[in-house]
Amino acid sequence: MRIAPPDTIRLKDYKPTDFTVSHIDLNVFLGPGQTSVQSRLQLTPRPGGGGTLVLDGEELELAAVAIDDHMLAADEYTYTGKKLTIHAPPASAFTLMITQFCNPEANTKLSGLYLTNGTYCTQMEAEGFRRFAFMYDRPDVMATYTVRIDAPKTMPVVLSNGNQVKSTDSTEENRHVVEWHDPHPKPTYLFALVAGDLGSVHDHFLTSEGRNVSLGIYVEKGKEDRCTWAMESLKASMRWDEERFGRAYDLDVFNIVAVSDFNMGAMENKGLNIFNDKYILARPDTATDTDYVNIERIIAHEYFHNWTGNRITCRDWFQLCLKEGLTVFRDQEFTSDLRSRAVKRIEDVKTLRARQFPEDQGPLAHAVRPASYIEINNFYTPTIYEKGAEICRMMMTMFGRDTFRDGTDLFFERHDGEAATVEDFLRCMADASGRDLTHFSQWYEQAGTPIVTVKTAYDAAAKQFTAVISQHTPGTPGQMDKQPQHMPLTLGLLGRDGHQLPLLTKENVSLHDGILELSDASLTLTFRNLSERPVLSINRSFSAPVILHSDASDDDLLLQMAHDSDSFNRWEAAQTSALRLLLKAYAGADVHVSAFARSLQQTLAAPELDTAFKALMLQLPGEAEITATIGKDVDATLVHKSRTGVLQALSSHLTEDLRRVLDDTEERGPYRPDPGSTGNRSLYLAALAFLANSDADTAVRIAQTKFEAARNMTIEAGALAAVLRVNDARVATMLDTFYARHQTDHLLVDKWFMLAAARPADNPAQRIETLTKHSAFTFKTPNRVYALIGGFTGGNLAGFHAADGSGYTLLADVILTLDALNPQVASRMATSFRSWKQYDAVRRDKAAAEMQRILARSGLSNDVYEIISRTLA
Repeated sequence: MRIAPPDTIRLKDYKPTDFTVSHIDLNVFLGPGQTSVQSRLQLTPRPGGGGTLVLDGEELELAAVAIDDHMLAADEYTYTGKKLTIHAPPASAFTLMITQFCNPEANTKLSGLYLTNGTYCTQMEAEGFRRFAFMYDRPDVMATYTVRIDAPKTMPVVLSNGNQVKSTDSTEENRHVVEWHDPHPKPTYLFALVAGDLGSVHDHFLTSEGRNVSLGIYVEKGKEDRCTWAMESLKASMRWDEERFGRAYDLDVFNIVAVSDFNMGAMENKGLNIFNDKYILARPDTATDTDYVNIERIIAHEYFHNWTGNRITCRDWFQLCLKEGLTVFRDQEFTSDLRSRAVKRIEDVKTLRARQFPEDQGPLAHAVRPASYIEINNFYTPTIYEKGAEICRMMMTMFGRDTFRDGTDLFFERHDGEAATVEDFLRCMADASGRDLTHFSQWYEQAGTPIVTVKTAYDAAAKQFTAVISQHTPGTPGQMDKQPQHMPLTLGLLGRDGHQLPLLTKENVSLHDGILELSDASLTLTFRNLSERPVLSINRSFSAPVILHSDASDDDLLLQMAHDSDSFNRWEAAQTSALRLLLKAYAGADVHVSAFARSLQQTLAAPELDTAFKALMLQLPGEAEITATIGKDVDATLVHKSRTGVLQALSSHLTEDLRRVLDDTEERGPYRPDPGSTGNRSLYLAALAFLANSDADTAVRIAQTKFEAARNMTIEAGALAAVLRVNDARVATMLDTFYARHQTDHLLVDKWFMLAAARPADNPAQRIETLTKHSAFTFKTPNRVYALIGGFTGGNLAGFHAADGSGYTLLADVILTLDALNPQVASRMATSFRSWKQYDAVRRDKAAAEMQRILARSGLSNDVYEIISRTLA
């Protein structure tokens, strides 16, 4: 049992370092079993600073310390295993030289320098550099770097940040030395080093400023032909950032390295991005449409960080949303401009609701800029990323695209080369827009999802329609009293014939371009000159990240579903209408689905609608959303059973329509990842999955045929996924065949584990435990863990939340196993417990017991301790 809780880091305690670091020279000798790092730090005391010099360093062997070529005696410094303290550093500028050793081969945490499949690789964000060399390992200490890497010639590819300076033979036989220099100051978390025997593809990009940039993507040999899409996506990102945000690239080279063992999706190190290879490798027979879109999006995200994260970085880790929220917003806009804006917006909101809303409403709720943390790795959360992006989007909605661009231009102009804060960003936006953002800035400080309630009334005699719009935010841990937020709500009115009506308001509230800015707890909005009661379409395009409670009738929702000119609200009406049916079914009431089914039929038959949009309309709210809406004492088994019943009833009404969709969207030409082709495939597979609810035999027969003859992975994996939950021996055979076909491809084996995890079983937890003993499974590879364990806890809720508690026991065992190997991955798996309080008493007791068992483990990491202790609180 942990004796005392770990230290808490607090935003209010921030203070600059006593010394600045202007330049770092690194001399790295990559050797078997031990890597030596000689560092030379150019330091200067700050005015009023000085005293002792304390640097971060963990899991390092310290060999020597010198100041200005004077070797320090043992009593002139202290190393505790966490901190290196120089007791009496000079009072003026000096050079600190340190020789230290690390062991990449033994590094299972995948933080710092580690060896993966014969390739040396780094991951320094957030605090990995301290496992590589002693340094101020914090984002506000920015220095230029020169890096000299001595590596075996069996590793011909040797990369670091910036531009390559030279390459020579080493003084030792069969080794070579490559030197890199990065002229742009950066913090430690953006340092990167890679050395290995890798294949590569190359191209170039001519920037708007006339710089001819050499582009390289490095992957495992033999997979070079799977890099074409990644290279196209990189060039598209560079072009878009110039056109949309005026940002051109600033080095002579831009390199990407893809590895299979990586804790994160990707990392934006200056000039040398390191990727989880699932977000680089793509070929039609190995990658799905989703993979193609994710590769395009994540490459853009990491490239966009060159300005929003690298050129301007974070003063401290509490400002993480400054780089991540803004960059997520930018990558969302990139995808929206390249593909369907309406579909992208819906997909982003689905992600927000599936990942961030539960966080905001549970024990792990925290502000977009948190006030404290124990382990910073635990704050790479949906709140930081997705909610942070929504804050940027609200500002663009209020100001307009051009003014928002003016604000970012001002931000780049003022803070280039600096470690900035949220206040710096908001000040630029306020200056560009002429708006006072004091109230709006509360979005960064206040946790929780606001609930907006709309109550309407129509006065036929006065021809007036009134909407009372109010907001409140439920309390969250440590922050129970909430203030009203300042939010933009985009509005529209629909007549009973479905046509858009003019927004003729009384003078009580100002609307600009259909945008209402709600900043008080409540307001009343009155519309005039209306000959009949209209339908209010509110929060169009999801203009504010809120939960909307509306008094819209079932008929109102069906009208919006058929006619709303805002695509998001058309989809939202369908989701709300379906959720009402699902909640009735859970409560045991009679459910009549015919009216909703007719609206779906109209949607499927509408030629003007995007096929990708139609596919989204066929995806009803999932079990997690139903559970969150019910809120407490939920029976997970009944949620699954009642949802299945509604799907079966709807599918029976739509059988002929679904078959027509399958005929109309049958793929006949070669694979293309363009939006139109992707939309057709998504609709085909959505229709097949829907059909499986009422005509399982036909659906399985079609899926089996498509699976056997598939010419691309989207159809092969998608056909299997569409019928995965059907209890049929043919489906089990397809699953076995998928593994047999692809067992030598690690990314496809990950897909197989995820599919297997989602498949129902009589004893689901036991089946997952058996799969952890499969010859292809390893706890040391994060992707494998995310696929199997994450696929189970997120994709098989009825199994994970089984009443006997077996799912909780399995997860606790997994977390304890992982904690000894890779605490970051263990803590991410621990977040699967976050919704435990929503379930019934039996399930709550079993989940709590397993979390208590985790906390009782001696030597538990700070990563897991923080997540589990907060979840239990």
